[in-house]
Amino acid sequence: MQPTILLVDDNEEIVEFVTSILLADYTILTAENGEEAIAVLHSESVDLVISDVMMPVMDGFELCKRIKTTFEISHIPVILLTAKNTLQSKIEGLETGADAYIEKPFSPAHLKVQMTNLLMNRHKIRQYFAQTPLVHINTMAHTREDEAFLENIHNCILREIENTELDVEHLSRSVNMSRVSLYRKIKAISDLTPHELINITRLKKAAELLSTQQYKIYEVAMMVGYKSQTHFGKNFIKQFGMSPSQYILQKK
Repeated sequence: MQPTILLVDDNEEIVEFVTSILLADYTILTAENGEEAIAVLHSESVDLVISDVMMPVMDGFELCKRIKTTFEISHIPVILLTAKNTLQSKIEGLETGADAYIEKPFSPAHLKVQMTNLLMNRHKIRQYFAQTPLVHINTMAHTREDEAFLENIHNCILREIENTELDVEHLSRSVNMSRVSLYRKIKAISDLTPHELINITRLKKAAELLSTQQYKIYEVAMMVGYKSQTHFGKNFIKQFGMSPSQYILQKK
């Protein structure tokens, strides 16, 4: 599926121009100012925001600040476009949490590269977290709000890790979120479903326990909520590309 981009600008010509250069690779949504953009972000699943700075009602700086400090949408990367080329305006843009700052007039190729880099870097970080046994969940956080959220999720799973019945419903109650909101937030940050994140957290805790070389493999399997050592071993191989016994040898 194509990534969804929200383009925020009150200049129709700019909107048409940027849309024309991105439409082949992205799904484009539009808003005329920051206030409209916030409404779109709460109703649609958006992967990246491109916003002008100078707009009526709510400018790009305030929009970026609102995005980065609002729990439900804080994970979304923001590129600011501006005609201002002063150092102070660049500093202000970065202080609001902008992920990139591009001056007008800009090269379409430059914009595309910035967008690709932002989206690809996040994808690589997600893959690195999922495939590397001892990498912490916070490596996927890009804001303080996301870091606090992931830390809370992680701790909730660890508290119940021996519970073989731990599921999404249980987790959503633990963090006081609806099942739908929890799914959307976890999926947006990690590209994982809550069920997948629970399983990966089990396996990462298992890797941590195995690396101490104090427990048998079947003991670790039970300690992280698996009923069967065979099932545990298959999942471990699928996630990390090696068996638990191979992982122990590697650590030795």
